[in-house]
Amino acid sequence: MNGYLWQMLLGTVLTLQLALSAFVIGSLLGLFAAFLEASSNRFLRRLTSFFIFILRALPEILILFFIYFGLTTGLSEISQGYINISPFIAGCSTLSLIFSAYASQVFRSAFLSIHEGQLHAAQAFGFTTAQVFLKIKIPQAFRHALPGLGNLWLVLIKDTAIVTLIGLSDLMNQARMAAASTQDPFTFYFIAACIYLLITTISQTMFSLYGKHLSQGQRHD
Repeated sequence: MNGYLWQMLLGTVLTLQLALSAFVIGSLLGLFAAFLEASSNRFLRRLTSFFIFILRALPEILILFFIYFGLTTGLSEISQGYINISPFIAGCSTLSLIFSAYASQVFRSAFLSIHEGQLHAAQAFGFTTAQVFLKIKIPQAFRHALPGLGNLWLVLIKDTAIVTLIGLSDLMNQARMAAASTQDPFTFYFIAACIYLLITTISQTMFSLYGKHLSQGQRHD
């Protein structure tokens, strides 16, 4: 029992590493996609919207298998040698891409919620385009986007379980192996459920507290 619990703890650490990596990379990609969608270039807008539509339309497991199995085969044939994509890289890439597709819409809505008058006022004070983006748009967009990003983070935590299908030793995979070895699925799946609930509860509390902190800062402005 203790040995399996230790393995589940290691699986929890790996789950958190995977989720945090996908959250950071996916947020940056989503921010970049939102910026492209707001571009004056029609080709870039349509191309970005097309990729976002594809990522949102396809099943997550299909994207995962395409990256882990499909890209491995394709790259190996192109290079005339065997190229191995690690399960962690494949899982992180899949979750990051899916997260970015939804995060881009959150950021896009956040950018649209910024009052035009503030942007005009900043330009009147001599702010450059880069200064308006970094000092006016980004801070306010992040504040508006935080609740949406918090919801996406909770979904991301649950979605990490799909990496079990490519053999990554995350929390769900460790629970599955422990249940199969001990013939006691109730205990280990119950423990896994408690760990997921604990992570979700702590995450939700942290997002809520940080959102209140940002709101207080807004009122003081």
